[in-house]
Amino acid sequence: MHKDPAVRLQDYQVFGEYGDVNPSISDAATFTFLSTEKMSQIFQEEVEGCFLYSRHLSPSTNYLGQALAAMEGTECAQVMGSGMGAISSAMLQLCKTGDEVISSRTIYGGTYALFKNFFPKLGINVHFVNITDLESIKSKINDNTRVIYCETISNPLLEIADLREIRKICDEKGIKLVVDNTFSPMVVPAYKLGAHVVVYSMTKFINGTNDCVAGAVCGDHDFIASLRNVNDGAAMLLGPVLDSLRAASIFKNMRTLHIRMKQHSSNAMFIASELEKMGIKVFYPGLPSHPQHELIKTMIDPVFGYSGMITIDCKTAEMANNLMIKMQEKQVGYFAVSLGFYKTLFSSPGSSTSSEIPKEEQIEMGMTEGLVRFSMGLDNDINDTLDRIKACMTEIGML
Repeated sequence: MHKDPAVRLQDYQVFGEYGDVNPSISDAATFTFLSTEKMSQIFQEEVEGCFLYSRHLSPSTNYLGQALAAMEGTECAQVMGSGMGAISSAMLQLCKTGDEVISSRTIYGGTYALFKNFFPKLGINVHFVNITDLESIKSKINDNTRVIYCETISNPLLEIADLREIRKICDEKGIKLVVDNTFSPMVVPAYKLGAHVVVYSMTKFINGTNDCVAGAVCGDHDFIASLRNVNDGAAMLLGPVLDSLRAASIFKNMRTLHIRMKQHSSNAMFIASELEKMGIKVFYPGLPSHPQHELIKTMIDPVFGYSGMITIDCKTAEMANNLMIKMQEKQVGYFAVSLGFYKTLFSSPGSSTSSEIPKEEQIEMGMTEGLVRFSMGLDNDINDTLDRIKACMTEIGML
């Protein structure tokens, strides 16, 4: 398989039933059979080219799953109705009552809440660690540990998980490594670097238009088949279904993902560099000042840069709030959560995407109240964007 994810995607071709360059959208919840034997067979095992029920799989979701597998370099992928659906399904497929999970402490707030508040109800215990400290990870491993979970580039502090070294720990102990690569599709080949399972919120960069919510799980054939199993598969039984129409829309948007990621990353690198020169504290893995800069240089596909996410520290919540409102007024972008949109989006993580994490824990992990997270857009004139940001900072007294 070619090492370039853009080429793998480019080479994945499917046709509509009349030779359409876009595959036909399957507008059905259920599928017919010509024999009772075939229906019975599909209830027991997957049969290539045969479909049973859209909660399980449809032609449209199957096309998208195959495209995602091509991008990630995995054997298979299962698409879901949300990123949280992907995370919860993958983790519950791997864990049962009495099992334990080691998770990065700096993760998306929804994931944190799932692990901290919901999993204990199922008898699954989660230990939160500094994922950049390998000894801290090792110290939490015991006979019940089943999964190490992390984000490639963490939300919102943009810490980098050393996937190669964490995979070595997993191999020594027979543990699975599950990696959320939402911030860095194409940028970091998470599966190649060691993840057993890669999860995505496709709502973000992969779709790119902020018009739907969707997720995906990428892995080997056996794991994805287990997710789809009619008897005990989490994707089948929990029902995180992605509609065929949305699957078809995301599939078409993926064709420009490689172009978009290059522009997101290029714009982020420029803005991060310029803001740092102005004396602003900037968190961006592409900067030499980032603590894991040398590490991520060994992990990225340099064609796609260092991703489009930046976090800055405005020092106080008041300054952060004033800046975000002013930047929306000046049309820098939108004061909104999420990421991966064509316009720049910005929010204060502590009171939004990480608000599920208690304040004392936010402080412990370095999340100050003055943080502002940027998802840099696809701006053509990035110098003009910088001028607007500087004007906003000047008006509120930040510069």
